[in-house]
Amino acid sequence: MTESTHYDAILIGTGSGLEVISAFLTRNPEATVAVIDQDRPGGICLTRGCIPSKILLYSAELVRILERASEFGVIIESHDVSFPFVMERMRHLIGKDIGEIQDGLSHAENIDYFQETAEFVEPKTLKVGSSMIRSDLIFLCTGSRPAIPPVAGLKEAGYLTSDTVLSLEKLPERLVVIGGGYIAAEYGHFLAAMGSQVTIVGRNPQFIPEAEPEISAFTRMQLEHHLRILTNHEVTAVRGEGHSGKVVTAIERGTGMEVEIATDEILVASGRSSNADLLHPERGGVLVDERGWIIVDKYRRTSQPGVWAFGDATGLHLFKHLANREAQVVYANAVLNDLVEMDDRFVPSAVFTDPEIASVGKKERAAIDTYGEENVAIGFCLYEDTAKGLAIGARGCFAKIIVDGATNRILGGHIVGPSASVLIQEILTLMAAKPDATAYDIGAAMHIHPALSEIVERACLSMMTVAEYHHILRDHLGLENGSRG
Repeated sequence: MTESTHYDAILIGTGSGLEVISAFLTRNPEATVAVIDQDRPGGICLTRGCIPSKILLYSAELVRILERASEFGVIIESHDVSFPFVMERMRHLIGKDIGEIQDGLSHAENIDYFQETAEFVEPKTLKVGSSMIRSDLIFLCTGSRPAIPPVAGLKEAGYLTSDTVLSLEKLPERLVVIGGGYIAAEYGHFLAAMGSQVTIVGRNPQFIPEAEPEISAFTRMQLEHHLRILTNHEVTAVRGEGHSGKVVTAIERGTGMEVEIATDEILVASGRSSNADLLHPERGGVLVDERGWIIVDKYRRTSQPGVWAFGDATGLHLFKHLANREAQVVYANAVLNDLVEMDDRFVPSAVFTDPEIASVGKKERAAIDTYGEENVAIGFCLYEDTAKGLAIGARGCFAKIIVDGATNRILGGHIVGPSASVLIQEILTLMAAKPDATAYDIGAAMHIHPALSEIVERACLSMMTVAEYHHILRDHLGLENGSRG
C-alpha cells in the first residue's frame, strides 16, 4: 500500500464542518488538517441550497407585493421581470462568499485542501485523488444530493434539480415540478412569480406533507392563484416531443385516472439521498442505514471510534441551522472530550413559499396521540385580528399554538403568513430555554404594538379546545377537518 500522510484531523465536506475545524485549529494552532470537498467550498447551503434559493425567492416576494400594490392605493403600471438579472445577482452574491472560503482554505498554513473525491480504503485511512491520508480524528460532513425517481423516459428527456436549476439562463415558459414538498413549494413559487406556467405534481395526498394539514391546505389555496397543484399523483413516464418540449404522464393514485402535462422543462424535487456511498463507508467501519445515511448516536459518533458525522450526512434533519448546532456538539465531544448530547427536541423549520410557513415542536396529531384530545388546547390568532396584520392585508394567515391543556405547557407552534420564520423564534427560544414554558409566559411579556409579534402573543392568550379550533377552521377559513382528517 502507498505510504499515507498522517493528519491531526480530517474533514470531508466544507459546510458546517468548517466550524469544527476552525475551532480545532484555534485550540491547536500547530495541528495539521486535511479538508476535502469535490465540490465548490461552502457546503450545500451556500453553493446550491438555502442561500441561493432565498436570494431568488426575495425577487418572487417582491413580484407578489407589487401585484397587490393597488390594494393599498399604490398604482404601478407594470413590473417587468428580468430573469437573467435575477439569476446573475444570485450567482454573484454566492460566488463572492464561495471565493472567500476557497481563498482561505487554499492559503491556510495548517490546512491541506483537496478538491477531490475521497473514499475509505480501511478504517481511518482515505484515498483522495492519488494521495493516501490518515487520521485518528475524522469528521464526515458529506451532505446529500437530489433523489431522482425511477420514472420511465425521465433521463432521456432531461430534467433539472435543485442543483442545476441555479444555472438557468432562460425562464422556461412551462415547467412541471415532480414532488410536492418544501423544495417544490419554494421553486414552484419562485418560477411562477418569474412568469412560468408551473404545475406541481406530488405523490403524497397532502401538499407539503411536513406541514400541519390545515396550513398545507391554506398554503395550497393561496398558491393556486398562481400555479397548478396536483396531489396524490404518481409520475409514471416522461417523453420528449422534440422542439415542442416534453410531456409528463401522471396517474391519480386513488382513481387510476391518467393525466398528461405538456411542458418545456421538468424540475425534480422529490427528496434527498445520501452522499455517503461515495465514501465506501463499509471499508472504514462506518455503518449506514438501509437508505445509505450514516448512523450516529446522540453524541454524533459513528460506529468507528474517532469518526464523527453530522449535517445532511446522517439524514436526521436536513437543516443548516441544525448542522450548525451539531458542529458545536461535535466540537465539545471530539475535541474538548466533553459528553454533550445533541438536543433535537425543538428543531424549527420554515418553508419560504407564498405564504411563508414556520413550525417547531409537536404537531396537533402527535399531541393528541400523546395526551388525548381532551387534554390538548390550541391557541389561535388570525393575522388580520392584529393592527399590523390588518395593515398589511394578510387575510386568512394565522398562528397556532399547541399546549398541554392541564399545565398550559407549550408543545408546538405553527405559523402561516408573512414573516412566519421570524415569528416562530419567540416560541422556539422559550421552549428551548425553558422546556416547561407555558403559553402564559409569552402572553405575560410586553409586546410591541402595533407589530406582527402580537399575533403570537394573542394566540397564546386565546386558548380553546381542539373541537373549537376546528370549528373556526371550517366556518371561518373553509378548511375542512384540519389536523384530524
